[in-house]
Amino acid sequence: MTNSASISSNAPICSCVMRKLLLSFIFLVLPGLCQAKTVLVLGDSISAGYGLEKIDHGWVAMLQEAARPLGAEVVNASISGETSAGGLARIDELLRRHRPTVVILELGANDGLRGLSPKQLEANLSEMTVRSKAAGAEVLLLGMKIPPNYGKRYADLFRNVFHRVAETHDTAFVPFLLEGVGGQDHLMQADGLHPNREAQAILFRQVWDKLEPMLAR
Repeated sequence: MTNSASISSNAPICSCVMRKLLLSFIFLVLPGLCQAKTVLVLGDSISAGYGLEKIDHGWVAMLQEAARPLGAEVVNASISGETSAGGLARIDELLRRHRPTVVILELGANDGLRGLSPKQLEANLSEMTVRSKAAGAEVLLLGMKIPPNYGKRYADLFRNVFHRVAETHDTAFVPFLLEGVGGQDHLMQADGLHPNREAQAILFRQVWDKLEPMLAR
């Protein structure tokens, strides 16, 4: 028979044990459950901020500011002049290092400007998408178009690559990153290829409208 004194003496011990278990959960388990999401941007000069006075004037920096309140970090792994082949060569290491929740693919413009094969572009984008998904990341594909002086047939083949990759792999998709910007002299740098500082907010909005729901899930 257990007396009341025994029960009373054990109560503080039980409370102490429970308190320690709760503290262990808060400091050891909870941080892992609340680990920040990572968005990996793999792009070319448009994402790298080419021609801008400061990198933080670019749309990727704006993305970082918008994503932070949702507990997400944006890693910009973009390189000016990058092709889809260059992105494919780098993606495995980037996936291993950053373990992203979302991969934003903004590649292909330099393939088009160099007149490279649309079939190879499609193969490279598809492979990067497959590898990203295999690593546990969702993919947001940013489409691109090339200037009309490359000829209608090539321009159509190039544009359709992005639509096919997005449809085949069921990815989030922005059909044309420079929508409302390309061809607008007041929004482009002197070379006619790169968006200026005033255009960055437009690019940001194009991407954020697709990315925000992905981070909120």
